[in-house]
Order: sequence, then C-alpha cells, then structure tokens
Amino acid sequence: MRNLAEKWLAVPDFAIATPNKDGVTVRTVGGLNQLLVSGDLTAWAQSSSLVGEGVGAGAVASGDKYMVRIARDRILAVGERPFPIAAGWHEAGFAVSVMDAGFHVFEIEGPKLDNLIARGTALDPRPASRSASILFAGVNVLFYRFGNADRARLHVDRGLAPYLWEWLEQSPAL
Repeated sequence: MRNLAEKWLAVPDFAIATPNKDGVTVRTVGGLNQLLVSGDLTAWAQSSSLVGEGVGAGAVASGDKYMVRIARDRILAVGERPFPIAAGWHEAGFAVSVMDAGFHVFEIEGPKLDNLIARGTALDPRPASRSASILFAGVNVLFYRFGNADRARLHVDRGLAPYLWEWLEQSPAL
C-alpha cells in the first residue's frame, strides 16, 4: 500500500524554528487565548469590558488583550490571560467560540516587513482597513500590526500553518 504521507513535509517544530533574513524574523506566538465572538458586539463589549471596534488589516493592536475585527458582526478577542466569559450562546445576543487550538499565530518583525506583506498580498499594508481578514500567500489569515508598525501578527487556521511557515521560509522577501 502506498504511503501518502510521504508527499507532505513534516510539521516544523514551531517552538524553536525562527527564520531570520535581512532583519525580518518570524516566530510562533503561543499561549494566547482566542475567542471568536459573533452577533451583537455592543453587548459583547459591555460583558467583556473590551471597547472599540477591533483592529483591521494594517492597524496596530497593543496591550495584553485586544480585539481583531473580522466582519461587521464578528471579532476575534485575543488575550494573554483567559477571558472571564464562557463559550456558547449568551442571552445578550452574542455567541462565543474558543479558538485557542483553531488558529496558529505567527509574529513577523523587522524593518522589511512591508516587503514581505507586499509579496504575500495585494493589500496596501499602510492604510488600515476595517477588517483584518485578508488573503495572504493564498490562504485566509487575520493580519494586523502589534505594538508598532514593524511587527505584524498573522492568525491562520492551524491546519494551514505548516504551509504558511514553508511559504515564509522560502519567500525571497524574507
């Protein structure tokens, strides 16, 4: 019987692998709490004490907890510590799904970050958009800057993380 697994690359050890070319470094950010929130975002804000619309593509997020805007009625709440809100439907009009294991988070940092972004997407990386959801390297990701303009985070479906890692490693822009 043929071994179909031979055609796939081994999953990298994201904990120790950190490509670095021309001052641009890629690393995995682990341990983040990620909640997908859908529905009445005003009610969510009142329950969670997170205010605002959430950052879109190109915008800068900061702090130990923040929101990333996906759509008009959907955000990803990201925090270093667990949120005090339970998963499931809330009578206030919003639903919460835990995405900790669903999204893999890459952090890319360096002065040539914009070159890499330009190679991965047609999006102009400088002006912020309302949604962080973009097509990057052929896959859907959530893209935003974190802390400063030379650092970005990409949230990608965990199953696509090895592909995106390989793309980042082989990118001439990195």
